[in-house]
Amino acid sequence: MLRVPSCRRYLPAPTLYLLALALALVVGGGTSCAREPSDRQADPVRLDELPSEAHYILSLIKKDGPFPYHRDGATFGNFERRLPRKERGYYKEYTVPTPGARDRGARRIVAGRKGELYFTDDHYQTFRRILQ
Repeated sequence: MLRVPSCRRYLPAPTLYLLALALALVVGGGTSCAREPSDRQADPVRLDELPSEAHYILSLIKKDGPFPYHRDGATFGNFERRLPRKERGYYKEYTVPTPGARDRGARRIVAGRKGELYFTDDHYQTFRRILQ
């Protein structure tokens, strides 16, 4: 019977880090996950192009509520950096009801502190600046 010596060889941490980095570049194609705001913003949207439910929410935003969902007015973190970078608390999010949806749906209006407004209908994947 042939005996094979049992020797486990561990790679040092820096080597593992470099291997993981190389794998991430190969799998990710060398692209960064952090996107510039402009590449995730579609063309601006005019008020008359928004769904009627968005007009209702815009009127509530101007009156400072009351809002239909408890999460309305919560801070929008902009963690994916789809909107221009601002300090934490700069953006607030509001739900735009989706007819037939059992939950809040994917549509939102995000309002900036200086009055800028953005609409998303795909749960923060893309934003369209609302032209006022």
